[in-house]
Amino acid sequence: MVWYYYIALAAILSQLVFLVQMYRNHRYALKKYKRKRLWYRPKAILIVPCKGLDSAFQKNITSFFNQDYENYLLWFVVADKSDPAYDELCKLKNRLSQNSKAHDVQVLVASPVRNSNAVNRNMVQKGKISNRAGQGQSCSQKVHNLLYCYERIGDDVDVLAFADSDVCVRSDWLSHIVYPLRQPKNGAASGYRWFIPKKNNLASLALSAVNAKVAQLLGNTRFNRAWGGSMAIRVDVFRRLGLDEIWTKALSDDLSLSYAVKKAGMKVVFVPACLVASYETTTWGKLFKFGRRQFLITRISAPGTWWFGLCGSLYSILGLWGTAALAVYAATIGEENLPLLAAVPILFFASQMAAAILRQKMISKLLKEELPKMRATCVADILFFWVWSLLLLFLIISSAFGRIICWRGIRYKLLGPTETIVVSRDV
Repeated sequence: MVWYYYIALAAILSQLVFLVQMYRNHRYALKKYKRKRLWYRPKAILIVPCKGLDSAFQKNITSFFNQDYENYLLWFVVADKSDPAYDELCKLKNRLSQNSKAHDVQVLVASPVRNSNAVNRNMVQKGKISNRAGQGQSCSQKVHNLLYCYERIGDDVDVLAFADSDVCVRSDWLSHIVYPLRQPKNGAASGYRWFIPKKNNLASLALSAVNAKVAQLLGNTRFNRAWGGSMAIRVDVFRRLGLDEIWTKALSDDLSLSYAVKKAGMKVVFVPACLVASYETTTWGKLFKFGRRQFLITRISAPGTWWFGLCGSLYSILGLWGTAALAVYAATIGEENLPLLAAVPILFFASQMAAAILRQKMISKLLKEELPKMRATCVADILFFWVWSLLLLFLIISSAFGRIICWRGIRYKLLGPTETIVVSRDV
């Protein structure tokens, strides 16, 4: 087994490099999240697409009204007035807008533009607003709703900020998410989600742990990708990259935005203070559908990222279990290099546990007000990280086949990164 001697050394070195990178991401997050972002306050519009009533809907929506930012607009958008979110948003607007720093709060319905008044007629004729149908046919409903809002912004808006209705943000979220955009090299800024189970059943703990492994990869690196539930981009960059055209055929707002930003030679900046809480309870069936959908979208929209995830998952599992099996075999045949062979799986185990401890320590600082609700997820992640690695690999492999997904009651077929068709809609 002389050949394995060199493989073992390479595995040990690569695992140490991985652990160092995770530690660097950990340090970066703790260094940045406490900073005060007070002086860069361009005029921003915060757009929140809504469909249905998510978990903790009122708490989440209220957090968008409570932004400590003097120069922003707050627009919510639904596909249809029959959506249960519409009435709830109108009630929250009436109750919260008076005490909000938002200059303008609107609840929009992404319906066709009607020639009901001279202003709209004028804007349509100028090409400012397209006669967009209420339901997207060549892009996802979410992207359609975002474009509907984008077409109605004024010329004085400098920054587009986006958030999902299933997340709860800090009061300084908006000031943090726009701050990196002061530098021309930064094309977009993004946070990420952290699932906090509303009920500590095993599937919900698994969802939080698997998502945490992905969140830990974000840091001060060029490999970051934007996440649509917490991201921002300057209006001039959005237009220069042609995202208003790219989105018309895209399923994913964030992956298509990330691709365009990087293609233009700019960075996607991860903003630790914009890592947001998402309160969720799930089942194994819902977890499988969610995971497969997310990775399938990634496979079609960003195949390089999907392959990285697949190879990384295989590496961590084979590095632990494959080398453990070889060490057991070496022990049975009396291999003289047994100490080295045994050191590899031990190092992989210790390294992966250390990574789990690091990410849980990080989130305990970033979302310290949620700490009592995260104790069970912390224990589950640290003690059973090896189980979640297997689950993550299973979800990635499950997304290797097919092109059809179901997302919030709509079935889409993904033809390519910027080609999507609607197959059917739930009535």
